[in-house]
Amino acid sequence: MNDLLKQEFDAKTITAAQAAALVQSGQNVYIGCCTSYARAIADALAARSQELEGITIGCSNIIPPMAFLDCANPDAFRISTYFVGYEDRRALWAGRADYTSVHLGQVDQWCRHTFHPDIAFFDVSLPDEEGYMSFGASGCCMHPFIQEETDNIVLHINRFAPYVSGERTKIHISQARHVVWADVEKETVPGGPMEADQETAAMSRFLLDQIPDGACIQLGIGGVANAVGYGLMDKNDLGCHTEMMSDSIMALMKAGVINNSRPKFIPHRSVVGFAFGSRELYEFLDHNEDMFFAPFPVVNSPINIAKNDNMISINTAMSIDLFGQVAAEGMGGRQFSGTGGQGDYVRGAQMAKGGKSFLAFKSTLGTSPDGAPKSRIVPYFPPATIVTTPRSDVEYVVTEYGMVNLKHLTVRDRAKALIDIAHPDCRGELTAQAKKLGLI
Repeated sequence: MNDLLKQEFDAKTITAAQAAALVQSGQNVYIGCCTSYARAIADALAARSQELEGITIGCSNIIPPMAFLDCANPDAFRISTYFVGYEDRRALWAGRADYTSVHLGQVDQWCRHTFHPDIAFFDVSLPDEEGYMSFGASGCCMHPFIQEETDNIVLHINRFAPYVSGERTKIHISQARHVVWADVEKETVPGGPMEADQETAAMSRFLLDQIPDGACIQLGIGGVANAVGYGLMDKNDLGCHTEMMSDSIMALMKAGVINNSRPKFIPHRSVVGFAFGSRELYEFLDHNEDMFFAPFPVVNSPINIAKNDNMISINTAMSIDLFGQVAAEGMGGRQFSGTGGQGDYVRGAQMAKGGKSFLAFKSTLGTSPDGAPKSRIVPYFPPATIVTTPRSDVEYVVTEYGMVNLKHLTVRDRAKALIDIAHPDCRGELTAQAKKLGLI
């Protein structure tokens, strides 16, 4: 880095407390998403709760604890989010957050029309020799659109944030009003294969049989995604085009199973919106030219997804009714996560040549007080249930009892097929309810 750039960094350097002091009551303040969260500045801002009011905090899918939710003045801050993560959920269920339903592929619209930032705090990597910093493991998915909405930007420079490559992944020192140097370790989840329970193992076997050599994969989060990801080690020439990257994708890349030799959208690179996993994963991403990070409207565009032959999308759900409607983000009016990218990949995978979309989940969720299993396949949803994926979009559905393709079935045959992959103890009641509804 030349002397002029060093001088610019020095001139713009302030403390986290000084950055927080820039915020005024009534403003909209953006603090980050997932693990790309300007935590030191956010904590300093939360410490000012007694002197502030009417602050709207823009964020999404926040993993680390948010001090805003435990500050002395609970009326100082309110959360605005488009995807409910651990901390966003805590705020929403406490009545201190507003959620906007939006496909991740359209997250730029949230930035432009729903949340208008007065100031933005971005967690970024260490600068390169030219004065550029990366938006890190999560920020690339949307921070470029926040940047379009305000030039009042403070960079939270963090050596634990990986410098990632791709499209619109960087910001220059000249584009920042101030910088704060704050090394805050990223939240992690354990890496490596997890021991799968009997149900998860059964679902993964069904799914692995459907993934050919040369497929391009998208995996969600959870036990099924982990089991399938690590179960792909005997495949060849896989590609990666995924909203979220976890450790299993890294393991497949290291083993040469994912070599991205066949995808047509961005050949020879793993296309990713954001990453969440182990510290090893973040270190793997740093300055890795085999990666291609890009904003969600690029990565989650069904048109871009469909450019990859044999695109395989695997996601999960909370429940499905006998009409084929899928609830993946909440039940009974209670928001648990968000619309997310399920619809983007369900549509994109089916549009691809040889592509397939799968929704996999265990057939039951615990037991009723009488000990009977509670089926995730239900006759109909309770009032105020949010439908994430409409029945007209659903293709393959997988439980531990089997796999069905609903796409071209009549309503009658769809109900029968779903009953066949329900828990055996639930099939009788589901059949009776389907008859009452006139489905069979």
